[in-house]
Amino acid sequence: MTATSPTARTGQVASAQPSARPGKRGDRTGAASRAPWLLLAPFLALFILTFVLPIFVAVGSSFTKVTRSGLFGEAGVKSEFAGFSNYAQALADGSFVASIGRMLLFGVVQVPVMIVLCTVLALMLESASAKWPGFFRAAYFLPYGVPGVIATILWSFLYVPGLSPLFDVAALVGLTPDFLGANTVLWSIANIVTWSYTGYNMLIIVAQLKAIPGELYEAAKVDGASTWRVALSIQLPLIRPALVLTTVFSIIGTLQLFAEAQVLKTVAPTIDSQYTPNLSAYTTAFAYNDYNVAAAQAVLIAVAAFVLSFAFLKFTNRKSS
Repeated sequence: MTATSPTARTGQVASAQPSARPGKRGDRTGAASRAPWLLLAPFLALFILTFVLPIFVAVGSSFTKVTRSGLFGEAGVKSEFAGFSNYAQALADGSFVASIGRMLLFGVVQVPVMIVLCTVLALMLESASAKWPGFFRAAYFLPYGVPGVIATILWSFLYVPGLSPLFDVAALVGLTPDFLGANTVLWSIANIVTWSYTGYNMLIIVAQLKAIPGELYEAAKVDGASTWRVALSIQLPLIRPALVLTTVFSIIGTLQLFAEAQVLKTVAPTIDSQYTPNLSAYTTAFAYNDYNVAAAQAVLIAVAAFVLSFAFLKFTNRKSS
């Protein structure tokens, strides 16, 4: 039996400790790398199930044709690859094509008007002479908190003769407006959309305005720049990313228009069941029970939104360069 000196034992313990540290550090590093994925797992699962998977299902369904045998399909249902026949049928539908053209006209007029309006409101609220900016910011944003269905119902009372006080006021000056006529109902919907989303876009621009360094305003003040000059030379160029973002959102939202037309058609006979692209796809699926053609229409709407957004981004990037 050999005795070990205290110094030797201390050396053995000291030499054993460093060998244990790398393992602990590795376990700690592995846990730290797994933690974000564990926290993101519920969101990723819901995102895949409710967003990614439906996209693949819709695209697959758009290339599928369902054939039912028998009078009521009692002899069997067979699914087969249909190629682009569903897309050809969707594009051969004159009402669907007309709805896309109608929404393009809607976007060309409504989107610039809304972007200009929300930009003006944001600049006014962020000006040095603005009073109670917090109150007015909340007041302008409030319509966005009203669901589209409720907003359309509220505005429909102002569009219907006999219920709206607007007709009584117009009669005093000899006018007889027709908000639900064939030539005006599209702009009545545009008014509802503008009322609902101007405040939302305004907040995005306000956030960009607040990110502008204060030194720029101080330098402009020293140079004697007016409020108009500050807006043109400093604020508008620096909020360009926010303007591009809100415009892209508005382009996508234009092709997704659904609730306003769906609700307003109960009081406007000129609005049919295929007035907007989304309404046309909804009617094809749930009124005509042709889910494959409806899926093709939905894919075409998504492609149109992507192409228009991409073209706008390319145009703005080329203009800035």
